[in-house]
Amino acid sequence: MHMVAVLALDGVVAFDLATPLEVFARIRLADGSPAYDVRVCGAGTEVDAGSFVLRPRYGLDVLGVADTIIVPGIVDVAVPVPEKVVSELRAAAARGTRIASICAGAFVLAASGLLDGRRATTHWLAAARLAERFPGVQVDPAVLYVDTGQVLTSAGAAAGLDLCLHMIRRDHGSAVAADAARLSVMPLEREGGQAQFIVPEQPPAPRGSSMETLLRWLEENAGRNLTMAQIAAHAGMSTRTLNRRFREQTGTTPLQWLHLARIRRAQHLLETTADGVDRIGVRVGFGSPTAFRDRFKRVVGTSPHAYRHAFRARRS
Repeated sequence: MHMVAVLALDGVVAFDLATPLEVFARIRLADGSPAYDVRVCGAGTEVDAGSFVLRPRYGLDVLGVADTIIVPGIVDVAVPVPEKVVSELRAAAARGTRIASICAGAFVLAASGLLDGRRATTHWLAAARLAERFPGVQVDPAVLYVDTGQVLTSAGAAAGLDLCLHMIRRDHGSAVAADAARLSVMPLEREGGQAQFIVPEQPPAPRGSSMETLLRWLEENAGRNLTMAQIAAHAGMSTRTLNRRFREQTGTTPLQWLHLARIRRAQHLLETTADGVDRIGVRVGFGSPTAFRDRFKRVVGTSPHAYRHAFRARRS
């Protein structure tokens, strides 16, 4: 039987810990037998899980015999990973054991050197920090999970469930994975990625810079069909000079900044109004429905219809 070892470290996120336990332990094969033997292990006899204390039945020696190791997220990613954990994870990787992380568990894998040179993801709030601390990791903050073969990583919370279903499908096929998805009341595949949950930030201009007034004007007039010539005229500069100064102070161009402001406004309208998607595209300043849908998909990672379905329901 395929053994799944779930590694519980101090500060473990309870949701991330429970996800693989519930998903893998419930899987049954065609003959009714369990597909996985799921074991929780820890570096000590007790694990601080915040609101409760966990007493794992197994120690780190389980990592040496597991077929799959899953590392849930931890609350404080700045806490050093115990050397014994690092050595056990490295040894398991060298043996070819499949190793996966949920949410901030990616920091544990990165600290063990298992993500060096690999594409990986984590919760979008922590992605920049992961990339900064571990420059050898190719961090992709826009996806729900990354499968590089032996090592897999997922984004936060529910994305851990997506990753577990993906691994079940790899192990036993789509039919078994579909049963697991139904038990979890989850689609086997979700549209879009983490990008749909990320509020895009406008590139800031330094306080007191010459662009501050222009940025406020662009925000207020984002719904107009502005041209580069109109923006430059309002700024009292040539288009060439404006582009150069704007990029120096914000890191982007006026039109790119304007597009992002429009998408932010569109997200708000999709969440809070019943206006049609095409109507919203016009309201926020896009010249055609196709241009709006293409830009929205590029920035948010999903379609306006899918975004509304996900977020308007939550607001309700």
